[in-house]
Amino acid sequence: MAGLAAYQQAPRAPAPPPRPVVASAAGAALRNHCGPASAGPPIVFVPSLINPPRVLDLSPGNSLVGWLAARGHWPLLVDWGEPAPTDRHLDIGGHVTDRLLPLIAALPEPPVLVGYCLGATMAMAAAQLAPVAGLALIAAPWRFSGFSDAARGDIADLWTAAEPACDRLGLVPMEVLQTGFWRLDPQRTLDKYARFAALDADSDAAAAFVALEDWSNQGAPLTYAAGRELFDDFYDADLPGTGRWRVGGRAIDPAALTCPAVEFVSAGDRIVPAASSAMLPDRRVLGAGHVGMVVGSRAHEQLWAPLDDWLSALAPAKTRATRTPRSRKAP
Repeated sequence: MAGLAAYQQAPRAPAPPPRPVVASAAGAALRNHCGPASAGPPIVFVPSLINPPRVLDLSPGNSLVGWLAARGHWPLLVDWGEPAPTDRHLDIGGHVTDRLLPLIAALPEPPVLVGYCLGATMAMAAAQLAPVAGLALIAAPWRFSGFSDAARGDIADLWTAAEPACDRLGLVPMEVLQTGFWRLDPQRTLDKYARFAALDADSDAAAAFVALEDWSNQGAPLTYAAGRELFDDFYDADLPGTGRWRVGGRAIDPAALTCPAVEFVSAGDRIVPAASSAMLPDRRVLGAGHVGMVVGSRAHEQLWAPLDDWLSALAPAKTRATRTPRSRKAP
C-alpha cells in the first residue's frame, strides 16, 4: 500500500506533443517518428488495441521506434484513437479492413509491418490482405489454445460477468481488461508495488516505473464487437489458431504468407505464453517478459538489435552501407 501511494503521488513529466499525422482513417492515425527517410520501406508499427501505443515510444531514453529512427529507418506508429459507442459493431477484423489497410494504402510504397501483442495478430491479417514488404510479430497471440486451461477459464468467467454491461455501453472499458491481466498473476502486482516503495522517489528507476505503470493503467475502451470477438472467438473458440478467423472474406493462415516474416516470442511471457505463438519458420525465442522484451533492461540486446538487423536485411544495399553505429539511447 505504501508503494501504491508513492506511485499515485509521484511527479510526472509533461506529456510530449503528439507526433505528426501522415495518414488517417475513421479515427485512427499513422504518426511519423522520423522521415520520410531514404532507408528503405516505411515501417508501420501496429500496437495492440489494449493500452496506448506509446509503449513502443515510452520515453526519450527508452523508445524502440525512436532508436530505429536514429538507425536510419522510417518508423510510423498506428494510433487507434478512441472509439465511441456508435462504433460498437467494429470488431477486430474491422479494425484491420476499415482502419489499418487504408493507412497502409496511403503510403508511397508497401511497408514492413511490425505488430506487438494483439496488434501483431492484426498485422498478420493485414499482411495477407495488402502488399507489404515484410512482417515482424512481437509477442503475438495466435494459437489461443496455447493459453492454459485455467487462464482461459478465468477469462471466460470475466467475460460472462462483464458482457451484459459492455453490451449496454457499446464498449468494453479498460478496467474490464485490466481485471483480466491482474488475475493472470495477482501476486506479481502486489510485489512490484512493494518493490517500488523501497525506491528513491527521485531515481531513474522510479521514473521508469511510473512511466510504465501509467502506460499499463491507461487505454481507450474496446468496441463491444472487438471485445466479443477477443473473448468469444479468440480465447474461447481459437478461430485464429484453427484457421477459421476470416478478415475481409479471407481465412487468415500464417502458412499463406508470401512476404519475409519473423516472430519474436518470449519464453517468460505471462500475458501471451510462447505456446500461443504463430510458430513461423523464423521464430526467435527471448528470455524476457511480455512488456520487458520491448522496454526492459535487456530489450536492446534481445529485441531491438535483432529487429534492426532483420529490417536492415530488407533494405537496399546502399542503405545498409550507411547505417549508423548502434547506441542504446533513443533520440
